[in-house]
This record gives sequence, structure tokens and C-alpha cells, in this order.
Amino acid sequence: MTISQLCSASADPGAATLRPTGRRARTKEATRRAITRAAQRLFMERGYDQVCLREIAEAAEVSITTVFKHFTGKEALVFGQEPDPAAELATAVRERRAGEGVLHALRRHLLDAWLPVAEHPGSEYLARLVDSAPALRAHAALLRARHADALGAALADAFAVPHDDLACTALARFVLEITVVARTQPDRRVAVERLFVLLAQGWQPPPAAVGAQVARGEREPNWAAG
Repeated sequence: MTISQLCSASADPGAATLRPTGRRARTKEATRRAITRAAQRLFMERGYDQVCLREIAEAAEVSITTVFKHFTGKEALVFGQEPDPAAELATAVRERRAGEGVLHALRRHLLDAWLPVAEHPGSEYLARLVDSAPALRAHAALLRARHADALGAALADAFAVPHDDLACTALARFVLEITVVARTQPDRRVAVERLFVLLAQGWQPPPAAVGAQVARGEREPNWAAG
């Protein structure tokens, strides 16, 4: 029940993202699709926390052993085949155009690759499903942390610095969180653009707050001077 599966299922419930070749491969893929469709239906009807793997197996007309042959657990039915965002972003950095900066390459990738998927109704359903279940929220946070470590290492390689470089580690986490923040905004494209401006130029108080700060005699600390 990944985004890619939901997107293809909205047009053709029996469609696979990739058509496998060979009888055994087609049978395996058909079984996997049957399990994910059964899980999707049960999750939609009853909620993620109210469905167990045995019930999914029964609905798909397979054994629980067969479910475990295809999925490591219930969370894998939601996240199992999602693309690795860290790998995709790292590729965007490595293969950026001549003269293109790292931030620009990351921004371009999110706008070109993440945004169309995020705006698909299947993605909205998946986001609501994750938000509805504490176990899925925790699993999503764990995946983001792992992806941030991988992306941070790729960024460090791009700049020929150690993998624990603080700037690269922080940038990786900020970039991955952009998708989390932007998906809740009414205009996701504008949100992505604004968040990358913030990364490029540094955080500043909202314009409406500056006047109030001045009136109160407040100012932002000059950390660099310290």
C-alpha cells in the first residue's frame, strides 16, 4: 500500500507499477497486489490499528506465512515499496548540472519529482493513514532519520568532508522535513520555494513581527558575533 500502488490503483485496481516477466514473477506480483489491496480495503474501512495481519491474509485468501513471504510486518504494507528519498536526493546532488548549486539541485528534485506525487489523491490518503496511527507515525519518523543519515553522508561526499559534518547533517534533516511541512500547506509549490529561500538566506522573523519587535525594543541576537 505504497504511494505508487495507490496512484496506479486509482486508475486500474489491478495495475502493477512494473509488469513482471515470467510466470512465477507474475504469480508472485499478483499475490502481492492481492495482499496490498486487501490491506488497503481493511485499513480504509476500520483503521490501521484495528486490523491484524491474519485478517489481511484471510481477506486476500492467502496464508499468514504467504503474507510474511512478501512483507516483513504490517508497517511494510504501508511503507514497503516506497522509493528511498535519500537515494533520490543524493542522485540529484551527484548528477546536478554543471555550475548548479546543491540547494538548487535539491529544490529542483522536490519540485519535479516529489510534488506531482504529493498532490495525487492516493498520497493524501496515505498521509492521513500515517497520521491516524501512532505506530505508523513512529515508523515514518524512524525512516526519515535513517534517510537523513544517508543523505547527510551523500552531501558530505559532495563537499569532500567527513560524514559527521554538522552542516551536511543539518541540511539533510531540513530538506527531508520540507516534504513534511509543505504537504500541510494550501500551495505546496509555494511552500517548497519559500522553505528553500529560508535555507539559502537564513531564518528571519516574519515581516509582520519585525515592527512589533522594534516597538518593544527587542532585536534578534547576533549569534555570529558571539
